[in-house]
Amino acid sequence: MPRSRGVASVNLSVLLSISLLAAPIWANPGLGSGTVVYAENAHIGTAAASVGATVFAGDTFDTEQVRGGLQIRAGAARVLLTASSRLVWGAEGGSPSATLMRGTAAFSTAGAKAFVLHAGTATFRPRSDEPTVANVTLLNPKELVVRCSRGAVLIAVADDVRVIPEGAAYRVVLDPEAAGRLGGAPVPAAQRTWGQDPPRPQGKSNFIWYAIGFTALVTGFAVYEALESPDRP
Repeated sequence: MPRSRGVASVNLSVLLSISLLAAPIWANPGLGSGTVVYAENAHIGTAAASVGATVFAGDTFDTEQVRGGLQIRAGAARVLLTASSRLVWGAEGGSPSATLMRGTAAFSTAGAKAFVLHAGTATFRPRSDEPTVANVTLLNPKELVVRCSRGAVLIAVADDVRVIPEGAAYRVVLDPEAAGRLGGAPVPAAQRTWGQDPPRPQGKSNFIWYAIGFTALVTGFAVYEALESPDRP
């Protein structure tokens, strides 16, 4: 009997030690800053993504080519990953963030600090606390397309920061020479106007852009935004 009590005491001590070691991780809100609210033909790492799964910083999400889709809710932000896309989740300054590695990501926010999206060397965030909806498609590491259907979005590449207004769509070339080598079409000089690519007397422009015909956001996100408006988190 004394031996049984001794074994029980050792087991209890080990359990308490593990609990104490694990507690700081569980208590860190930056590590689990989102929840999967929709998943179809999507994966978190090598496992199938499922509704209700907690999103942790460092998680990688992939969607399949056929009917792949994933939606994440993180506070005042909603993020959608469309088919044939990849996203790495993160945290930045206490806010959820993500890095688009392939395909298209759309986001809906209700706060200026609700979400940050990285794509190549560019960073996208809502300009204000007004409801904002935008999407970014990564064409290759040096080229992307960004559309803003509600509110306004800031795009920043190093210290070069510009505003994408509501209803606007731009093709952005982060490195024109590299984009050409990667197979991207060169940016026609005639399509770059002062209003689209304004002069910067101090410093240099870290990217060039020009307006393209605006098209609606992907159907899935349009429907999702209608059901879950950013001003009703």
